[in-house]
Amino acid sequence: MVKIYQAAKGSRDKPQQLKQIEVQIERLDHEAQGIGFEQKRIVFVSGALPGERVKVQLTEQKDKSAKGKVVKVLQASPLRQAPLCKHFSDCGGCQLQYLSAEHQLELKQQGVDQLIRHQTGLTSLPWQTPLKSEGQGYRRKARIGIWFDKKTQQFTVGFRKANDKVITSIEHCMVLSPALTSVFSILQQQLPKLQQGSAITHVEALDADGQVYLIVRHIRPLPDSDQQALIKAWPEAIWIGEAEPELYQHWQVGTAEPCYQLPALGLKLKFSAADFIQVNQGINQQMVQQALNWLNLQPDDQLLELYCGIGNFSLALAQRVKWVHGLEGVTTMVQRAEANAELNGLTNLSFSQADLHLPWPKADWNKPKYQKVLLDPARAGAVGAVEQIARLSPAQILYVSCNALTFARDAKVLLDCGYQLDKISVMDMFPQTSHLELMALFHRRK
Repeated sequence: MVKIYQAAKGSRDKPQQLKQIEVQIERLDHEAQGIGFEQKRIVFVSGALPGERVKVQLTEQKDKSAKGKVVKVLQASPLRQAPLCKHFSDCGGCQLQYLSAEHQLELKQQGVDQLIRHQTGLTSLPWQTPLKSEGQGYRRKARIGIWFDKKTQQFTVGFRKANDKVITSIEHCMVLSPALTSVFSILQQQLPKLQQGSAITHVEALDADGQVYLIVRHIRPLPDSDQQALIKAWPEAIWIGEAEPELYQHWQVGTAEPCYQLPALGLKLKFSAADFIQVNQGINQQMVQQALNWLNLQPDDQLLELYCGIGNFSLALAQRVKWVHGLEGVTTMVQRAEANAELNGLTNLSFSQADLHLPWPKADWNKPKYQKVLLDPARAGAVGAVEQIARLSPAQILYVSCNALTFARDAKVLLDCGYQLDKISVMDMFPQTSHLELMALFHRRK
């Protein structure tokens, strides 16, 4: 699996040294944190909006910067609204419910715009229409945390608190797919009745085009009676045990693998519980279609795709071009992509395993024969890979990003290698949160 780079943590003051301060918020950064100043020190504040004056509890401070969270709004922005979810103050899943969906997207894009311009030196960006989805009921995959208190013999079922490992109890999640909303009540009711309920640490809930899958992670064996009790509580769901990471046991006989469809393209993709998929089905469909449109694909095009996963883009691309070659770091994902190509009757594509951040091997796929390249890396971005893409000299490069900071770094490399930014749009994959995804199209300058 790809290892995500993490910078060294800065020094933190002891808790008793941290204080409360008042800050005037000037703008939001690319992670939707408020930015203000205490004398000459920049302060990043979670829970604040531009124009607000807030009292802030510092959580980290250095000589030139500090971080904190709002404990009281002294002067509120007219954009501020009451959060829609009753769990908002405790749950760490959603960060921006004090804003309307429209203003969430607007302010997040402004923060990303400032970051990219600052990092690349571009004076303006060619923004296109954002890709948006419903702000509720969009999430088709989520990890439900479970905590058993040995002293009280009570179970807590829900999500982690913000910046904490503690599980907070959740009765209903407004962003979770409607097909999955029963998971909290069923687990809360059933866990105390099980012989080995305390062995269950979390449950992965998945909505695969209406079919519910529940992957139960347990640190001790669960007796058959416990398995059957859970199945009886939700018989329409497919229950899968996970005794060790990615070691799955289907509890019901003859259950099918999860799959999802791209209906506008007539495609069906199978995946396993361990595979990465985009959690917002609506945005994923818009994203694939926009990629096809922006690349202006031609029948004679040969296309290279990096970080291809199970073939989410690959299959759609192969429907329109001469050849697609997909690269992926995880061997099992390469095998899954190959199986999905066969499932959909596509023969004009191939896949290889490669660590794309290291020097690329001498291989038939590593030759300057591609008119277009698509890459969709993890949050660490494509450090080391973008230079090698540029050496292949494709006419167009489509970059799909889930991290504006690493995208800005990689975009600077492409600009320095002779490419120009043609189009960029934000994709609101996770409404109600500070997260924002990007799609950008570059073309080689002549």
